[in-house]
Amino acid sequence: MVRVQDLTKRFGKVTAVDHLTFDVEAGESVALWGENGAGKTTALRCLLGVIPFEGTVELGGYSSTNEGKAARHLMGFLPQEISFHDDMTVRETLIFYARLRKTTTETEHSAGLLQRLGLASYIDKEVRDLSGGMKQRLALMIALLSDPPLLILDEPTANLDVRAREGFLSLLNELKELGKTLIFSSHRLEEVAALAERVLVMEAGKLVSQCTPLELGNYLGNQTMLKLYLAGDEWIAPAVKALTGHGYLAEQNGTGIWVQVVPLEKAKPISLLTEAGIPVADFQLESS
Repeated sequence: MVRVQDLTKRFGKVTAVDHLTFDVEAGESVALWGENGAGKTTALRCLLGVIPFEGTVELGGYSSTNEGKAARHLMGFLPQEISFHDDMTVRETLIFYARLRKTTTETEHSAGLLQRLGLASYIDKEVRDLSGGMKQRLALMIALLSDPPLLILDEPTANLDVRAREGFLSLLNELKELGKTLIFSSHRLEEVAALAERVLVMEAGKLVSQCTPLELGNYLGNQTMLKLYLAGDEWIAPAVKALTGHGYLAEQNGTGIWVQVVPLEKAKPISLLTEAGIPVADFQLESS
C-alpha cells in the first residue's frame, strides 16, 4: 500500500527527516513514534505531498511526486490542529469540503458515516456549538468523504479529553476492522497500544527501531509516568491519598498528579480514581 525509500527533508541546514525507509501493507496500522521534533509530522507532510522532499514515496503504486493526483485520491488526512468556519453548520461544512474533493455528501457512504461517527443529530448545528470531540469526528468524516483506503493522522487524540479520546480510538479501531490502512504519529503510549500493529521509532529525523507496541514499552523502560489532570484542585489531595493507599508512587505536580505506572497497566489508576468518585479530566503519558 505504502512504500517509502530514503525519504529526506531538509530545512536549510537542518535535516528534519533523514533517509527514512519503510513499507506499510494494505490494512495495516502503523505508528510513527517520537518526541516533539523527532520528524513525525514532517514525514507525514511528505507522504501527503504538500512539501517537496528527496527520496521516493509510493501510495498504492503511484508516485506522490510524479502521480500526485492519483496518489492523493487514495488517502484522507486528519491534521492535529483543526480549523473550521464556526458560523457554518455541520451540513454546510461537509458540503463545502465535499465540493473541494469533487465528491458529494448525497451518498449511502456519507449517510452511513454520519451514523457511525455519531454526527447525524448534529447535522444542522453550527460548528461553534460542537465539543472538541465532535469537531474531531467532523474532521474524520471529511477525511473519509471519498472513502479512501488510507488514512494519515497527525496526533489524532492530542486535543481530546479522556472520554472523547476513548470514543475516538474506538472509532478508529472500527475503521481498521473495515480494512482501512492507518499511518499515524503519536507520542502517547496508550494511543499506540490501542491502534498500532507496528511502531516506527524516530529520533532526530531517523528511524532507529521498528517494533510492536509491547516491545515499545520495553524499549522505553518498564516504568512510565502518567500525569492525571483532575476536575478541580480540590481533588488533588484525595487523589494522591487514594493512589498511594493502593501502592502507587504519586505526587502533586503543578495542576496535576504524576503517577508511576507499568505501560500496559496505565488505565488502572484512572479506573481506581473513577470508582472512588474522583473525576479525571485528562491524562498524559511520558516515558521516564
